[in-house]
Amino acid sequence: MLIFTRKKDQSIVIGSNVEVTVVEVRGGQVKLGVQAPAEVAVHRKEVFEAIQAENLRAAQAPAHDLVRLAAALKRKEGAQP
Repeated sequence: MLIFTRKKDQSIVIGSNVEVTVVEVRGGQVKLGVQAPAEVAVHRKEVFEAIQAENLRAAQAPAHDLVRLAAALKRKEGAQP
């Protein structure tokens, strides 16, 4: 793990197009700002892990669950004006 020391309004750059800036430091919390292109997903770690777990669950779903989901989506699309 690479560790940086930064103060308020100082940044680090990841690659050539992601910049992370320290916006505020208060007590035991640090507020960060992230500038990244729209195609770069930026998530808090717990959200990223939840997305990965859901993707894994969906990939392992039994075929009959997927058929039921596809039918439900088709019904929903047909209900739209």
